[in-house]
Amino acid sequence: MEVVLSEGLGYFILLGVGLVMALAVILLVRVETKWLGTKKTFEWFSTAGRSVKVGLIASSVVSAWTWAATLLQSSTVAYQFGVSGPFWYAAGASIQVVLFAILATELKRKAPSSHTFPEIIYARFGKGSHKVFLFFALMTNTVVTAMLVLGGAAALSSLTGINISLAAFLIPIGVIIYTFSGGLKATFLAEYMNTVFLFIVVLVFVTAVYFIDPKIGGISGMFEKLSTAAALRPVEGNATGSYLTLASTGALIFGVINIAGNFGTVFVDQAYWQRAIAAGPRSAFKGFLAGGLAWFAIPFTLATTLGLAAVAVNVQLTPEEISMGLVAPTAASHVLGELGAILMLTILFTAVTAAGSAELVAVSSLVTYDVYRTYLKPSASGRELMRISRYSIVAFGIGMGVLALVLLQIGVSLQYVYLAMGVLIGSAVVPVTLVLWKKTNRVAATAGALAGLVCGVSVWVGTAYVLYGEISVHSTGHDIPLLAGNLSSIFVGAAVALIGSTIRPSNFDLSLMKQKILVVDGKIKGLFESENEEYLKKSLKVGYKAAIALTLVLVVAWPMPLYLSGYVFTETTYTIWVGIAVAWAGSAAAVIIFLPLIEARVGITKVLHIMGQKTNAIATQDMEGPPKPAATSDELYYAKRILVPIDGSGQSLRALNYATNIYGINEAKIYLLYVIEWPEEESDESVDEELTSRMEKEGRILLNSVIVPRRAGEYVRIVKMGDPASKIVEVAEKIGASMIVMGINGINNRAAEMGSVTRKVLKTSSTPVVLMK
Repeated sequence: MEVVLSEGLGYFILLGVGLVMALAVILLVRVETKWLGTKKTFEWFSTAGRSVKVGLIASSVVSAWTWAATLLQSSTVAYQFGVSGPFWYAAGASIQVVLFAILATELKRKAPSSHTFPEIIYARFGKGSHKVFLFFALMTNTVVTAMLVLGGAAALSSLTGINISLAAFLIPIGVIIYTFSGGLKATFLAEYMNTVFLFIVVLVFVTAVYFIDPKIGGISGMFEKLSTAAALRPVEGNATGSYLTLASTGALIFGVINIAGNFGTVFVDQAYWQRAIAAGPRSAFKGFLAGGLAWFAIPFTLATTLGLAAVAVNVQLTPEEISMGLVAPTAASHVLGELGAILMLTILFTAVTAAGSAELVAVSSLVTYDVYRTYLKPSASGRELMRISRYSIVAFGIGMGVLALVLLQIGVSLQYVYLAMGVLIGSAVVPVTLVLWKKTNRVAATAGALAGLVCGVSVWVGTAYVLYGEISVHSTGHDIPLLAGNLSSIFVGAAVALIGSTIRPSNFDLSLMKQKILVVDGKIKGLFESENEEYLKKSLKVGYKAAIALTLVLVVAWPMPLYLSGYVFTETTYTIWVGIAVAWAGSAAAVIIFLPLIEARVGITKVLHIMGQKTNAIATQDMEGPPKPAATSDELYYAKRILVPIDGSGQSLRALNYATNIYGINEAKIYLLYVIEWPEEESDESVDEELTSRMEKEGRILLNSVIVPRRAGEYVRIVKMGDPASKIVEVAEKIGASMIVMGINGINNRAAEMGSVTRKVLKTSSTPVVLMK
């Protein structure tokens, strides 16, 4: 292929985009921690507070599900089969996300404190089954990441001339930098930016191809060129050889393989379970449903645009170039020249980076929770888990670069991995889904996953040998062996699990899940354990009907009449078809762009307000000169600010009475302080803002229950989170307290001569301290 862009620009995109995204993540984390009151703990680093709203869940699902294959393989099947290719790619891969919305809701009901799906299996089935499904989870992440790297490397090499092996090794490096920099919540925000950019570029290509480019001639011109192409190069297996029909045997076979394979890469991919875990109880179903429908627009619209444009302008590609997914980049460069190539390469790389980040976060969670905490150190602290998480991100990222090099050396392409993935992981789909059904038999579920894998691989390889006389990458890459292997894997796994569970049903008490799955910090478990139970039950009733109805519309009611009738589009029908694609993409873009902004309006307003205050403060300081000196210690003393730490113990209440009797009658201002103990040493782990408000609400309830004597003058109630002694000293200095009055022992140190908090306050405070027994 002719190289469109310079090698230097290729390296700039390869290395620069990852760095830019990492800097964006760091900035977002900084804003959250400094201006939105974000606290620190690994529990909330890995789950984003379990309170992410609909808009961010939807945009994150779109970003995580937009692989290199989404942008490349969808246009490949459009180039091969016509309009039926983009439809079957989009429909065959969006129904899984729509159906997963049901599982996400069940998860919020039955295992709300979980971190990974193998963790749920461990609590339900024990160690043996846990190891089997952990193997499937890690294999899924490996297959998906391999596809991301292979697709990105092929496009970079073809458009810029970069060595494909070098590109395959360097792509994960940028992903590592981006993922290493922030927690799951920061990743959600970065994925939002990626999805916004992606939809904008898709709409740019739509506008250029159908409304601007004179070589295409608009929708009418495209229709004429596709009709001419069918006359010159009829598509084998399509009605009348046309590119303008859904009556395509090849596309239907691809669609079935696509459906079977993509069930595995959603239901057995920790990245989607992680988003379900991170979603708020009221956001899980809506977020996945909106994400699945919005994602449909990307392959459907982009491939209907670029894939068909490649046919219309007679792009010439070798079978190897087609299998590497180079139809879309080549068409983009033909339509918009260098700008088209840059746009295509940029969205491809940001998609690889964002989706790759989702896979790395998923792997780090599996290694951290299901390997390290489960088998090596169950009592590990959040700080230790953070360290293991980051080690695993680096190790897996580098390992994926090495794997991509190996796959390239043996001739494995993006298309091959995409079509074969269902054979390898499809058998685990139904057994994993059934983990939240109380009648699921442990042996049947585990045996189903293993038996399906063995049968799927055997049928795949055996069919290739019978039909083509050899077992090789080439023979196993044909449609019939792949179709047989995919169907065998998923159906055998499902049959064994369902039949075994029907013959010997279990009767597991699913409420035990909440007791067996522990969060890293037990303080927060009760805050979400039974929340929104009634809402989730009602949501499920509607959810089952909506998800199943949408699935039937997308894969049966819409395509099958057009397939069975052998209908070939007229120009009017094709115009309506393109109109549906454009309208779907525009609507999805509006939801993905604006809904997260609407939901986050309070936080955005707060940040803008703080920025405005800081700007005004700097301007005022420049106008008025240096700030006034702080008040002297004598001035502070005579102001009579008395700090009384309250922890619910009898001694702290006696300290309050003493402070009121001695100082309150002299018009002293009494400050009641309650500190929620929290590990401040974990300073590089992020917590959602919602945790802060909910924990502080609990603290205010306690403080409000403390009866302040009537003789007290003015008093203030303060709630803080952190190390109690440090916060007492910090608040005392901040308010300019003339004295701290506290109990000699806290509620947790009644037997000790002097509590550890008291000792630390005496050691570190410069404010006088009065102790009460």
